[in-house]
Amino acid sequence: MFKLKQLGQHLLVEYYDCDVEILKNTLLIEKYMIEAAKVAKATIVESVFHTFNPWGVSGVIVIEESHLTIHTWPEYKYAAVDLFTCGNMIKPLAAFNLLEMKLKAERFDLKEVSRGSLERILKR
Repeated sequence: MFKLKQLGQHLLVEYYDCDVEILKNTLLIEKYMIEAAKVAKATIVESVFHTFNPWGVSGVIVIEESHLTIHTWPEYKYAAVDLFTCGNMIKPLAAFNLLEMKLKAERFDLKEVSRGSLERILKR
């Protein structure tokens, strides 16, 4: 039997040298984030996105298993993404790979943070 060691997995991603026109397009960014949630096998609860003036997008996909967020800076060809998932059934790396391809990122930095170590939580 699989024993859960942490409550969540949090991928902190920085995508560089992305397609500027994609990073400006709120509807496309939202579409890609929804696709990322689906490919990760997450259950979508709500989607909220905002367009900045003159450009840039911030958005969140609330999932039953936590959230996926994105913030874009088209002027720098840069996007910051958080993929925070809980449980052992969700595949955040699948979401990461899809977004790398859809944003046409030429490079990235990826950090993984374990959230809610059960060893620490249950230690009394």
